[in-house]
Amino acid sequence: MQPTPITGISSMATRTLLDELAPAYTAQAGVPVAIESVGGVDAARRVQEGEAFDVVILSAEAIDKLIAAGRVLPGSRVDLVRSGVAVAVRAGAPHPDLSSEEAVKAAVRAARTVGYSTGPSGVALAKLFERWGLAEELKDRTVVATPGVPVGALVARGDIELGFQQLSELIHVPGIDLLGALPDAIQITTTFSAGVCSSSAQPDAVRAMLAYMASPAAAPAKQRQGMDPA
Repeated sequence: MQPTPITGISSMATRTLLDELAPAYTAQAGVPVAIESVGGVDAARRVQEGEAFDVVILSAEAIDKLIAAGRVLPGSRVDLVRSGVAVAVRAGAPHPDLSSEEAVKAAVRAARTVGYSTGPSGVALAKLFERWGLAEELKDRTVVATPGVPVGALVARGDIELGFQQLSELIHVPGIDLLGALPDAIQITTTFSAGVCSSSAQPDAVRAMLAYMASPAAAPAKQRQGMDPA
């Protein structure tokens, strides 16, 4: 008898990683896994509104909110990866100095447009620009990518001159030059976690899959996708 597929939803930040880990788990355990990746805001909303999934993978903070709302089982959160923010420009464009906080600030001020996502990194960047006193100055030059739209794609198209997003979401985008991670002093690291949905009829099967995804066996895939094991 065919095992019941594990269904899930995740933010775009972990899409390429899950594209690698889900088939690997199926090959090992014989359990089909189908995880839909959408903008994190939309993913959280759909779980919050009661759409039925077995597992949800979002930022740790978003998972905790879903636990508090009763949509994810208490005690089921499993931290999978830590992901830092990197910076990109359009392929062939000049590469600004990003070696220090002051250098990044100067590059942001000089850019025709700056862009980030609606996810946790974007929220943190908006706060950073505010702390730098640039919120007003950047108001008309900031492009916030629509949920589910990669910042890198907008950089490649020329809509964003200086783009910020998780490294994992930039490394596979064609048409951009990746300038590297933010300096340590202002690096924004997001922990992405999974939780068993309250609507799941097979919580034990989900826990077995998450144990694999959090295990050392999954570490090489995480590193290939620009992330660190949590």
